[in-house]
Amino acid sequence: MRNAVIISGGRIEEDFALSFLKKKRYDHIIAADRGLLFLHHHHILPSHIVGDFDSASAAVLEPYQGSETIAIRRFRPEKDWTDTEIAVEQALELGCGTIDILGGTGSRMDHMFANLQVLALALERGADCRLVDSHNMVYMRDRQFTVRRSDQWGTFLSLFAYGGDVTGLTLRGVKYPVKHFTLGTAGSRGVSNEITAETAEIDFETGKLLVMETKD
Repeated sequence: MRNAVIISGGRIEEDFALSFLKKKRYDHIIAADRGLLFLHHHHILPSHIVGDFDSASAAVLEPYQGSETIAIRRFRPEKDWTDTEIAVEQALELGCGTIDILGGTGSRMDHMFANLQVLALALERGADCRLVDSHNMVYMRDRQFTVRRSDQWGTFLSLFAYGGDVTGLTLRGVKYPVKHFTLGTAGSRGVSNEITAETAEIDFETGKLLVMETKD
């Protein structure tokens, strides 16, 4: 299965991002607008560059113009999608089944929420898409799954109903188990659970779960 990492234009923790990129080999490295600045500064070549480039200057983009190995897709600033969504669509067109996004979190809550919507878009298209920073790994599931404690991103496992109630929710191997529970879209019931067994098992009958593995 092909995979991609997207360097987006949100807050990028440079030391963390560089370490993260060294640990995993990606088939495609996609720069989304201002994310190109990070790659350019660290001499990392993208395979694709997308966006309206209202944040990345023409001077940064210019060295990649005419490259036979780097595809550039430029959009008008007055568009219907964020640069991150365009980058995810690019990864999906390339046949990627797993997509990691760096720089998808930051100070703009509207962009953060839009990126959660993008996770849902990828899920509907059959891809596993994750927002990753040094404290959080965020993804979405529409069927049962497990999380190994040894592989967990942080200390806490939080679950939220996305787009409607999650019914028949059963949690095993966690500090706060439930059985055949309905998790609604209002309230904070699913926050800050902890894995106590070797593997946490999350089963549910209907709905979508927004999953956050987090650490302080």
